[in-house]
Amino acid sequence: MATEITDSTAASDWGKADFEAIYNCPDPQRYFTTLQPLEYQIPQHGQAVFRAVTDALQRRRADRPPLGVIDLCCSYGVNAALLNHRLDLSDLYDRYAAHGPGAPQPHQLAEEDRTFFATRRRPDACRVIGLDAAEHAVGYGERVGLLDRGFAENLEHDEPSADLRKALADIDLITVTGGVGYITARTFAHLFDCVSSPPWVAAFVLRTVSYRPVSALLARAGLVTEKLSTRTFRQRRFADGEERRAAFAALAGHGLSTVGKEADGFYHADLYLSRPAADVAALPLSQLFPG
Repeated sequence: MATEITDSTAASDWGKADFEAIYNCPDPQRYFTTLQPLEYQIPQHGQAVFRAVTDALQRRRADRPPLGVIDLCCSYGVNAALLNHRLDLSDLYDRYAAHGPGAPQPHQLAEEDRTFFATRRRPDACRVIGLDAAEHAVGYGERVGLLDRGFAENLEHDEPSADLRKALADIDLITVTGGVGYITARTFAHLFDCVSSPPWVAAFVLRTVSYRPVSALLARAGLVTEKLSTRTFRQRRFADGEERRAAFAALAGHGLSTVGKEADGFYHADLYLSRPAADVAALPLSQLFPG
């Protein structure tokens, strides 16, 4: 199956392929059908990490169940699906990428999805807010019950709406799997203007992108940012040779070697976790993610 991409220089300043056509469809089928051949897998890594983080955070904030999470660049609610339900990424590929010509219409799929996810919801589910500029994708995630609230807003260009400000007031955790680069410290600054106390931030960031501007902003908000040093996480295969060459050039510009990382043909992401200093002291990153 041909991978559906357009201009491989349009989406970013490091030559990342442009998948704009799949991000704002009426349902997730095109998204998963396009990304499956590239072995897109970062949400599966996010499931394990975000569950560990929410478990640890819940123990620290036992007086505030359920936890409130905002997922940035949430698309169709994929991270929410994996965090809050008894399934994994392969289940979503099986559900959305296997229909072919007989694919259900969006309204039919949405109706089926409401039942599919409701019957698999974990009893300790978090309250998840989704934020993404793609209104159709956010709307789908909200409609089928993956997102408790969905906001189609672009905080790179606009101030948060009054409704979003209200929803963010008591948030406990910000998550993102790969959106940094499309969103910058500007989005995080708008988010932190809305919160009553600094939330934790768990971010998977492609190694082609610098996280320094965001971590500097988080430091000014009172958070200590740690990077997991023991491993990186595959995101997906390079879409083509041009994308691979552009990624390697960006990594060289950051002084990073691709050996044992992107040389395997995949984008790799680092994991950053930002927390108040007291929380870092109580549970070091090495204990949260041993090995």
